[in-house]
Order: sequence, then C-alpha cells, then structure tokens
Amino acid sequence: MDEKTQTELEAQVFRRLVRHLRDRTDIQNIDLMTVGGFCRNCLGDWYREAAAEKGIALEKDEARGLVYGMAPAEWKKKYQKEATPEQQAAFARAQKTHS
Repeated sequence: MDEKTQTELEAQVFRRLVRHLRDRTDIQNIDLMTVGGFCRNCLGDWYREAAAEKGIALEKDEARGLVYGMAPAEWKKKYQKEATPEQQAAFARAQKTHS
C-alpha cells in the first residue's frame, strides 16, 4: 500500500471513530480512560498536537470540539454524568496499568 492511500484510509478510520464517539454519548470519558487509556479529550489533544506540528494553532477547547462535535462544556452539560464510586475505583486501578 502506498503512503498516500494509507494516510487516506487512516483519515477515514479516524473520522469513523469520531462519529462513533459522537453517537455513543452514553459512553463516559472515564469509562474510555479505564478500558482504553484514552478518551475524547485525549483525541482532541492529539489533534491539537498534530496541528501544531504543521504550524497550525488550535486552542484546547477548539480541538476537543472537533472530536465532540460541539463545545466540550456543552457536551459535559448535556451528556456527562457524575462518576460513580465504582467508576472512580476502576479508573484508579486502570491508571496503574497504563503508561
């Protein structure tokens, strides 16, 4: 596979992942962090870092909004629930296994 095709496929996969996360508002960021070691905020931060490597300045909330599909504060207000003690404990345990 040539590099251009690989890049196009990776972009398509990323867009699909973002659409999936936008559709799955029932999945909380703490759950993503516990299981996968990353969340929507991480994706937004990675987006911002990649943009910076190309000389493109994005504010943190601007980049995260590209992942959320809205301002992060709006998403939090609409969809984020208070983390349960069980979620917090699972998150703490998972932090020991993620680097």
